[in-house]
Amino acid sequence: MTTRRKFIAGAGAGALAAPLATPALAQSTIKWRMQTYAGPALAEHVVKPAIDMFNQIAGDKMQIELFFADQLVPTGELFQAMQRGTIDAVQSDDDSMASPTEVTVFGGYFPFASRYSLDVPVLFNQYGLNEIWDAEYSAVGVKHISAGAWDPCHFATKDPINSLEDLKGKRVFTFPTAGRFLAQFGVVPVTLPWEDIEVAVQTGELDGIAWSGITEDYTVGWADVTNYFLTNNISGAWAGSFFANMDRWNELPDDLKTLFRVCCDQSHYYRQWWYWGGEASLRVNGPKMELTTIPDAEWAQVEEAAVKFWDEIAAESETKAKVVDIIKKYNADMQKAGRPYRYG
Repeated sequence: MTTRRKFIAGAGAGALAAPLATPALAQSTIKWRMQTYAGPALAEHVVKPAIDMFNQIAGDKMQIELFFADQLVPTGELFQAMQRGTIDAVQSDDDSMASPTEVTVFGGYFPFASRYSLDVPVLFNQYGLNEIWDAEYSAVGVKHISAGAWDPCHFATKDPINSLEDLKGKRVFTFPTAGRFLAQFGVVPVTLPWEDIEVAVQTGELDGIAWSGITEDYTVGWADVTNYFLTNNISGAWAGSFFANMDRWNELPDDLKTLFRVCCDQSHYYRQWWYWGGEASLRVNGPKMELTTIPDAEWAQVEEAAVKFWDEIAAESETKAKVVDIIKKYNADMQKAGRPYRYG
């Protein structure tokens, strides 16, 4: 169980008779348990360096024990476990952890909301998404600490994908919202525990994966069981966050809150260059996967469908409409800004 911040009572008035004794009041180490959406190999990059850094700097003031995907609870139960206080903190996207908020659908890969990884922090920090996420999670007893970008969403498949027709009937592991969007093109979304994906592809239960970019395909072993990598993507960057149980967060002194935020920012920075460089390097130098591409004119159908999908989501609630308006405004601004923000 989690351990709240405690204070050890000293000798009280008796301390006056023993001025050389140990100080009367000492703070015990704060201990948190945190679970990430990522399995061990991926966590080595997307979260472990930041938590190791936090623990090293915090020392005996606070220590965070990190758990990987599904170790304590299934990923789909992460939110509930954090809300209850069974887990103190979580790294995940809103969609995967089944967050009961109006912004859940925008976590993970919301189709074509971003083109590049830098789009995500700008949307949160300069276009107002931080304030919306903060309000949504505060209402359900969870602290939304920091959002950042991960890799783009590409298809890794056993058979080559050279047209939209090739996607039809393909059983694909993907995120809930991405699966909902891709179903209109004949994709069959499949939900499985993260650790079972590689075997599911090997046994034919899955035809492919639309959960990551090529960096993760190589890092977690999916490049060993798939043969092709589709260069078209349905999102330029996964949007995920660090969260904490609100009571646990409020119990932290300000210096530890600041330290945690700084380590989150370091994690976001690490992922920016790790993914950006990895995606390019493995496309050029990776020996395990052959690249395929759906022609731009045909892929434009998917991009057009995404805008219609945005409108469907916006019609579901006022908050969703507000987020979609921000995404539309941002993408319009980027288009007007021209190169290098948007090409074509």
